[in-house]
Amino acid sequence: MLATQVQEYSKYTSEDTMVWKLLFERQMKILPSVASKEYLEGLRVMNFKKQEVPNFKKINQHLSTLTGWAVTGVTGIIDPIDFFPLLANRKFPVTTWLRQPSQLDFIAEPDLFHDIMGHLPLLSNQVFCDFCQQIGALGGEYLDRPKAVQMLGCLYWYTVEFGLIKSEGKEKIYGAGILSSYGEIQSALSETSEYIPFDVEKILNAEYNDSHIQHKYFVIESFEQLYHAMDEIKIVLDRVA
Repeated sequence: MLATQVQEYSKYTSEDTMVWKLLFERQMKILPSVASKEYLEGLRVMNFKKQEVPNFKKINQHLSTLTGWAVTGVTGIIDPIDFFPLLANRKFPVTTWLRQPSQLDFIAEPDLFHDIMGHLPLLSNQVFCDFCQQIGALGGEYLDRPKAVQMLGCLYWYTVEFGLIKSEGKEKIYGAGILSSYGEIQSALSETSEYIPFDVEKILNAEYNDSHIQHKYFVIESFEQLYHAMDEIKIVLDRVA
């Protein structure tokens, strides 16, 4: 059973606020030039403040009117058996802890800054939200098939976490794992990175390592492309799982 965690807002320290401010200011210097227009619009709509650690209650009031989604506090990475049903029910797990000052450039496990700044702006985009909900629905359907769960993990990793989108002839970032990390942004837009056009078979059968900065990225044309790929994704899962 999923162990949720209430955000005890009064317990955030002055160091937490400092870390949030440092991370926020640094990312905001580079996000306008590298992030997708959909993400930037979501960031404008969510209106996070640099001097204020975001409050889940306020976020949920806002998201409920935008797309019908909400955030749920968790302690860290959760199992697929808990994760997929949350997405299917329009709930996004968000960790309540913030990284240490020594971890500003990279952390392997998601913290509050990653979840808030990386994921939440696009939860104001209805098409992207519908795509995430469909991942959750499929995950619930295939929970007893390890191969299918693994494939859906790859899909999530290379889209929601580390996806790029083509915009006006350039690769822009929409993946949360990149947008919330200064180091990942530098890697994603470097000349040594590998860009692969979105392909259902390739992305479902890809491999990834979450313990280091990424160098391979799948590029979509639009969020509509992602959403409309779900029928093909289900066909592949039915065939191999």
